[in-house]
Amino acid sequence: MATRIYLDHAATTPMLDAAMAAVAEGMRHWANPSSPHAEGRAARAALEEARGRIAAAYGWAHELVLTGGASESLHMALTRSMAERRLITAVEHDSVLRHSEGAAVLPVGADGIVDLDALRAALPGTRALVCVQWANSETGVRQPIAEIAAIVHGAGGILLIDAAQMPARADDAVIRHADLVALSAHKRGGPPGIGALLVRDFATLLPMGGQEKGYRAGTENLPGALGYAAAVAIPEDMRRLSELRARLDGLIRDAGGEVVAEASARTPAIGAYRMPGVSSAAQLIRFDLSGISVSAGSACSSGSMRPSHVLTAMGWKEPELREVVRVSFGRATGEAEVDRFAEMWRTIAGEAKARAA
Repeated sequence: MATRIYLDHAATTPMLDAAMAAVAEGMRHWANPSSPHAEGRAARAALEEARGRIAAAYGWAHELVLTGGASESLHMALTRSMAERRLITAVEHDSVLRHSEGAAVLPVGADGIVDLDALRAALPGTRALVCVQWANSETGVRQPIAEIAAIVHGAGGILLIDAAQMPARADDAVIRHADLVALSAHKRGGPPGIGALLVRDFATLLPMGGQEKGYRAGTENLPGALGYAAAVAIPEDMRRLSELRARLDGLIRDAGGEVVAEASARTPAIGAYRMPGVSSAAQLIRFDLSGISVSAGSACSSGSMRPSHVLTAMGWKEPELREVVRVSFGRATGEAEVDRFAEMWRTIAGEAKARAA
C-alpha cells in the first residue's frame, strides 16, 4: 500500500519535532513547580516561561490558566463563570453539550451561523455566559465573533470562545473581544493532555483552590506546557491551507459531491463534503482501506455514527446528513494528498452510481 494520507487534523494533528524535543526537555525538569527548593524553583521558572510564550503566540496580554485540554477549559468556564445562566449555540462541540444541562440553545441558520436575533432576544435578564465556537469542528463554519461580542457585551454578558480549532495568530477578533478562550495543544502540533483557558479578568471566574493561582488543582504539566509553547511558536500557513481547501472544494463539485456550507466563512483547515447515495460509514471504510484517514465529524462523537447534531441544526434531513465526511488539513498536507483523496472520492461515487443504474 502507498504511504497513508492523514486528513483528520481536526481530531488531532501529529506532534511537531520541536514539540517532542521540548517535551523531552521538560522531562528533565522532574521537580514539582510548587516546591520551594532550588529544583522546584527551576521547574517553576520553566513553566512560567512556557506560559508566557503560549500567551504571546496568541497575542494574549491577560491571564492564562494551563489545563488538561480544551474540554477541561470549556468545562471550567461553563461551570465556574460568574454568570447566572448559560447560552450555547446548537452546533457546539459535544464537550460543551455534555456540560450545559439547562442552558438555552441558540439556533443557527442553514449557513451554520448563529441566529443573531435569537441571541439578542435571549440576553435580557440576568447575566449570561454565551459559548460560541470560533470555527465548527465538523463543517469549518466560522462565527462572526466581533458582532457576537458586541451583542453579548452590550447586554452585560460574558463571551466564551471555543477556539480549539484556531491556530495562533489566526483571528485578532477573538483576542480583542473574548472574555474566556478555550485552547488545545494537540490540535496545533503540540502534545495531548495540555491546553489553556485564556481569561481576560479573573473576576469573571470562580476560583477552586490549588495550583494555577487557585483556578486549577493538580501538579502542573511542565513537559506538556513546554511542548505546547514550542508548537505554537511555529506559524501555520493558513493561505496555503485555504488554497488546498478551495482546490478540494472544486474537485468535489466536479465529481458530483456537495460542499457543506460552501458560501459561509470557513476555517481553511476543515471541509465537509456529501457524497450522494453513499453513507458516511461506507465512505470511511473505503477511504481507510485505500490508505486515507478522514472522519465523519468530531472525534468525540463520530465513533457512534449517530446523526450529526451540527447538520441537523443546519436543517439537514435523512439520509443526506448521513452522507457527509470531514476532511481536515495540517502543516504536512499538500496538493498530492488532496488529489489522491479526490480521485478515491470519484471512484467510490462512480461505483455507487453504477450500482444504482
